[in-house]
Amino acid sequence: MPSPVLGPVLRHVDESSATVWVQTDVPAQVEVLGSTARTFEVAGHHYALVVVTGLPPDTRTEYDVLLDGEHVWPPASSPFPPSSIATRGPRSAGRHRILFGSCRYVKLADPRDAATYGIDALDAYAARMARLPSSQWPDALLLLGDQVYADELTPQTVRRIAGRRAEHPDWPDDEIVDFSEYVGLYRDSWADPEIRWIMSTVPTAMIFDDHDVRDDWNTSAAWRAQMAEKPWWAERIRAALSSYWVYQHLGNLSPDELAADPDWAAVSGHDGDTWPLLADLADRADREVDGSKGLRFSYRWQLGRTRLVVLDSRNGRVLDDGRHLMLGDREFGWVEERTLDPGEVDHLLLATSVPWLLPPAIGDLESVNEAAAARPGLRGRLGERIRQAADLEHWQAFRDSFDRLARLVAAATRPRAGDAAPVSISVLSGDVHHSYAARAQVEDAEEGTAVHQLTCSPVHNHVPPYVRAGFRLGWSGAATRAARAWATRKGTPPPVTWDKLGGPYFGNTIAWLDVDGRRADVVFEQPTGAASLREAARHTLTAPRSAEPEQGHPEPTGPAPTQVDPARPDPRHPDPADPDPTDPGRGARTR
Repeated sequence: MPSPVLGPVLRHVDESSATVWVQTDVPAQVEVLGSTARTFEVAGHHYALVVVTGLPPDTRTEYDVLLDGEHVWPPASSPFPPSSIATRGPRSAGRHRILFGSCRYVKLADPRDAATYGIDALDAYAARMARLPSSQWPDALLLLGDQVYADELTPQTVRRIAGRRAEHPDWPDDEIVDFSEYVGLYRDSWADPEIRWIMSTVPTAMIFDDHDVRDDWNTSAAWRAQMAEKPWWAERIRAALSSYWVYQHLGNLSPDELAADPDWAAVSGHDGDTWPLLADLADRADREVDGSKGLRFSYRWQLGRTRLVVLDSRNGRVLDDGRHLMLGDREFGWVEERTLDPGEVDHLLLATSVPWLLPPAIGDLESVNEAAAARPGLRGRLGERIRQAADLEHWQAFRDSFDRLARLVAAATRPRAGDAAPVSISVLSGDVHHSYAARAQVEDAEEGTAVHQLTCSPVHNHVPPYVRAGFRLGWSGAATRAARAWATRKGTPPPVTWDKLGGPYFGNTIAWLDVDGRRADVVFEQPTGAASLREAARHTLTAPRSAEPEQGHPEPTGPAPTQVDPARPDPRHPDPADPDPTDPGRGARTR
């Protein structure tokens, strides 16, 4: 009898349909709410993506998963509420809670390692969420990179791959290489009961970052050349990109996009092992052709009057012929079109795994370094070594793309085709192992639209003291002024200025946007227990700048507060048992 290995994972949801992803141990027919799909095989592993149709708008429907007609989900002994699908619709078009974060390392068995990494913020959120009414559950979960760590292995994974040396003596002992090894990483990360439940119930969007493949992936052309010399790299990049396509990318697509995708048609219609098809797909995705990549991983979700456009800022990079582009021209053009499409949009969310706006001193340093690394001779080689050693590979290290994104943000602040401009534009990011909110002023942007960089990282990882010190320095006024003066002398000042609203917040963190009509707030929460979190900060994103003092909750020190906010109730469904919002135990607020 077939059994589920991972999932169900609820992915794209609209007003009448939803996609549900499942991994099984053997081939099977998968059924959800009367819709069915056969599994497809990849290197001996089995997957299905079920497109559920005919769902009523603005409803929540509980669902089971059947394999070959037998009930397998939810388990009979599950302590969690039933998995369910909440469709979008006109009643909920202006109200959303969107959970986001990045850099989630797997749980560790060793008590000392577990103490170093702390409590998983998403795990704690899921455990708390399970006790709340469904009206207070998030409408979407956005995972912004480093869902798995292919180059920072747990002791369990090291033991699992130890036996391959006899067959592959040139493969590294401390990194993943082939597809089946990636399968083990995803199983370790997604099989946790709390994570498995929340991903079965909250529509989950994803994009990768470097550790899903390898640290500093696609930093520069020199980095790509160095990796190409390694005898195992061709197998590694195929496994990384094909596993990303299976585990993460497919579910980002709407049913119409799936139906029009020739790769999905080829894989889902293939009889037998599809690994040769996916190996070819991965080679195309990695290849740079005519200033773009062979596949587009950027995508868009429409959540009522909130538009989410997710940019692939890792694989999409174009680095040949001396170029430094975060996305190729074709993919960036697609992003611009989907961002500026007509439609009623109150809030625009642009998601990219690496922050658009870093601590200002660090961002200006990256722009100066990019110019230095492009020089011929010794100076250029030194600049390239510094670029790789110091991880100077965020948006400002790709200045043409940074400036193009600034122009896109400015264009999005202007009304189009008779529709009002969004009241807020937020760039959501992760990667940098600290969290913060910054308010931006963009050249040529219209007044009336607030622009922010919102960064949440890590969800579960260790932040060394030197990293904390470096980011505090990067946000300091003295360092900001010195770096901006240096960038100006070198001819690289950015077309954007930004001020910190709050942060840096260190430690495991999960953030969420609370959207209600033309108002939006962002909340950063940090775990204090297995099922409890404290509010580290709250910022209102749509208030006039003069009404928004630049302050935030300091980095937590000492013991956690004795009174923990169990959850902020949905303003549409007030909870009379909610603590007094003025209670200091609820954390600091910035208005």
